[in-house]
Amino acid sequence: MRIRVLLEPHHGATYAEILALALATEEAGFDAFFRSDHYLGIDADDTGYRPTDSWTTLAGLAVQTRQVRLGTLMTASTYRQPGPLAITVATVDAMSGGRAELGIGAAWYEREHRYFGIPFPPLGERFDRMGEQLDIITGLWATTPGERFSYHGQHYQLDECASIPRPRQQRPPIIVGGAGPRRTPALAARFADEFNSGMAEDVAERFANFRRVCEQSGRDPAQVRLSTTLPVCCGQTRAEATRRAEALGEHGLRMLRLGVTGDPGDVTGRLAELAEAGADTVYFHLYDVADLDHIRLLGREVLPRLT
Repeated sequence: MRIRVLLEPHHGATYAEILALALATEEAGFDAFFRSDHYLGIDADDTGYRPTDSWTTLAGLAVQTRQVRLGTLMTASTYRQPGPLAITVATVDAMSGGRAELGIGAAWYEREHRYFGIPFPPLGERFDRMGEQLDIITGLWATTPGERFSYHGQHYQLDECASIPRPRQQRPPIIVGGAGPRRTPALAARFADEFNSGMAEDVAERFANFRRVCEQSGRDPAQVRLSTTLPVCCGQTRAEATRRAEALGEHGLRMLRLGVTGDPGDVTGRLAELAEAGADTVYFHLYDVADLDHIRLLGREVLPRLT
């Protein structure tokens, strides 16, 4: 099982703080460091929240880390045009020596869009646009040198593009995920290297539904990794874990209800349940960017139990 870190800082973060956590993640032995793609935190009314851009910070991490993989869970498809996004991910992939991954979703946080003046179409249109975006991103990456790429969709048109983005990997892995039972798994079956169930109690059911969608569409589900997101608050003892959780405040505690708060044995036990449900990758969803000891504890006490 791959164990990855997903940062969603509850009060935002500076780049220096994000870098320190990414380096601690790498040193602790985690497979990857991912970050959310949000401009608001888990408390939308937090006037002290410090927003940062996900792909800008990942570009910095690309040259300041050595081996940990880097990506988003999930890039909001409403924030960026598909052509520039294909270039951005390819650039970070080249900067990192081939360690970038693109997690992408249809976006859900309406208030976030309103705060920053970003259009927020109805759900059906967001999924239509996301499908065209993935067509364009994968099409650009697959275009061989000397060829041109054109695309004529309902929402996006590219005309004879000869300036093709060149990632270091042949194609950076694409992660598609979310709670929807129909359109999300359909897009994942068509484009993704990994399907993410999101934070859910019905992980096994979501994976089973995804496998059914794959079979109906002619995609071998064994070709796609299955991942889930697990809020984690760990301590050497359960009492320490509780103190760490309480420091996150009301909104952090609300998020942790979908995950695990406890000692390393409790975390390992929850991972065993997720493996039984079909997950081969788990993202530890963490909220305190300054708590480097938490990362070190998880690396020291949880990761070795999985080998």
